[in-house]
Amino acid sequence: MQHRGLTATTRLKQCAFATAISLSLSLGLGATAHADDESARLHREAQAVTITRDDWGIAHVHGKTDADAVFGMAYAQAEDDFNRVETNYLNSLGRLAEAEGESAIWSDLRQKLFIDPAELQRQYAQSPAWLKALMNAWADGLNDYLATHPDVHPRVIKHFEPWMALSFSEGSIGGDIERASLKELQEFYDHDGDKVASIGTPSSWVEPTGSNGIAIAPKLTVDGHALLLINPHTSFYFRSELQMSSDAGLDAYGAVTWGQFFIYQGFNKHIGWMHTSTTADAVDEFAETIVHQNGKLFYRYGSELRPVSVRQITVPYRKSDGSMAQRNFTVYATHHGPIVREKDGKWIAIALMNKPLQALEQSWLRTKASDYASYMKVAALQANSSNNTLFADDKGDIAYLHPQFIPKRDDRFDYTKPVDGSNPDTDWKGLVALNDLPHVLNPPNGWVMNTNDWPYSAAGPYSPKREDYPRYMDTIGENPRGVHATMLLTNQQGFTMASLITLAFDSYLPEFARQLPILVHDYDALPASDPLKQKLAGQIAMLRHWDYRWGIASMPTTLAVFWGDTLWDKMDKADNAEGLSKYDLMAEKAGAQARLQALADASDRLVKDFGSWGIPWGDVNRFQRINDEIAPHFDESKPSIPVPFTSSRWGSLASFGAHRWPGTRRYYGTSGNSFVAVVEFGDKVHARAITAGGESGNVDSPHFNDEAERYTTGNLRQVYFWPEELKGHVEKVYHPGK
Repeated sequence: MQHRGLTATTRLKQCAFATAISLSLSLGLGATAHADDESARLHREAQAVTITRDDWGIAHVHGKTDADAVFGMAYAQAEDDFNRVETNYLNSLGRLAEAEGESAIWSDLRQKLFIDPAELQRQYAQSPAWLKALMNAWADGLNDYLATHPDVHPRVIKHFEPWMALSFSEGSIGGDIERASLKELQEFYDHDGDKVASIGTPSSWVEPTGSNGIAIAPKLTVDGHALLLINPHTSFYFRSELQMSSDAGLDAYGAVTWGQFFIYQGFNKHIGWMHTSTTADAVDEFAETIVHQNGKLFYRYGSELRPVSVRQITVPYRKSDGSMAQRNFTVYATHHGPIVREKDGKWIAIALMNKPLQALEQSWLRTKASDYASYMKVAALQANSSNNTLFADDKGDIAYLHPQFIPKRDDRFDYTKPVDGSNPDTDWKGLVALNDLPHVLNPPNGWVMNTNDWPYSAAGPYSPKREDYPRYMDTIGENPRGVHATMLLTNQQGFTMASLITLAFDSYLPEFARQLPILVHDYDALPASDPLKQKLAGQIAMLRHWDYRWGIASMPTTLAVFWGDTLWDKMDKADNAEGLSKYDLMAEKAGAQARLQALADASDRLVKDFGSWGIPWGDVNRFQRINDEIAPHFDESKPSIPVPFTSSRWGSLASFGAHRWPGTRRYYGTSGNSFVAVVEFGDKVHARAITAGGESGNVDSPHFNDEAERYTTGNLRQVYFWPEELKGHVEKVYHPGK
């Protein structure tokens, strides 16, 4: 009766309004119910996980299933440094500009050339059930942390989805994609935007990337147990240290790249694995001949014209006022890969490994391998393109492994430069079989090593032979750390954990032992009338009698490093058409005058900054951690710790990549030794380890910087791998969310 007298239109409007209210309430209740369901599910998952923090703040995570352990380790990482977890995924998903603005547009675009969320979601849906369970647990662990820490405000990612784990499935410090220059990418694709300024840095400020790995066979050790040195060189605070175990047989310890759910470098009850950056060529560029025809783009391939693939990519970014905007790009690709730059009128396509599902499988499954055979079974997935591996196990096996993803190519072509994409002979022809890669298993000399250089010195005289392999198996050659490690390992025996640690911090600098006698000879050949003869007399006298060993009190170390850095930067501008290394340029092409003048310039710099060219190395070379910002910041008015070792550039196995910073005179380090461990595989595995600074990213935590002094002195602490080792060293035990 209440509708009597109302028009049909009015009645329809009222009915529509009532329906809308009902639908809105239904949706709201549905969303609330969904949130409640997720909260209840996360709570149940959390109850299956126990996190034990030891007295160094390191998390020992245990779950009933492997997925439970993944849930707990993701949660523990977020507790320690959520910002680094999120930032790694902003990078890997191509979403960094949403947090950091226009300066990150080009890194996002580069990432989006390879990372497509729709494709990752498809691969997630097709993943084996066991891996999907791990990805689900990973996302749940991070989301449970956010749900139970409302004071934590993500910059962009407020809810993690399981498929996101596929965007970051390999834990190296720099992925293959970083081989594509951002500057050249911008020059190719930036047709309408303002140029983003880039600031060049001196070449000497860039620490050589890579790591050291050494495996010692039982026959060379005092106790008859295999030993493994794990010594990654990365930017500081790049990885977490933790243990993850389950009732399903998982029990692994080591370094985890923030946000990933597998131990990247470490060990379990039976085996250990150490990755070093490879010098093999697994990333290639193809110079494409572009043809415009009827308003469309084609590229030459043999006798045919193939259409260039064209698609649109949108890159959102945060403006300076906090609002969001976006850039839209038309991007191109050929069958070789996406176009990343132009050179000499040709479009350059880049080809690299893009196997996220297999890479994630391999990264996880190797942590559960129990011996060499099972490790190699996992390696057969061939989804590791950037790592050499040093391996040791409790059966006494030791091995050097080359990356398993190595494209098979025609060795007539030089793939260190762009090859002709129009010639089908330059195409990749599948992957090199595992048995055809350089590798070493149980060599007679009893050791294998790699310092991210070529494989041809991995086992001394029992190394793979260079002439037996295509030249694309190595692009660098041997580096000074390789020379140093070979010197220390050759004809040695009686190794213990302690002596392997001592070896890892050996103070000899072989590159200065090679370069400085040349400098001294230059000086001796100067005529008495040359002004440099008097100016450099004291410096040369100091260097002439130096034993080429670093140390906190060593004045020759300071002078040699300043000289080396000065000459290194000068040679960075030199013509290197002959393909010489920077070391050879310094020794052979710089010339006596340039070498001597570099010493004079280095001396002047030391006098200007410190009042004398005779300064102890520890007064200059410092470790300081005053906040957890990813972009480093240093303050000379605040405490810092002297560091005795140098850049690995000069052959120091222990690496400390340091230089001056705006507003500083001293060198402050940001990379090099990060996580260091020595592992012994006896009846029960035992290890000692150290992490740069400390486990926590919270400046108020007692574990923010509690390992700093040990780090600078190489005083590795005991790893509490077994329950009996952990006993008496427990700080707290809890379930996630509590």
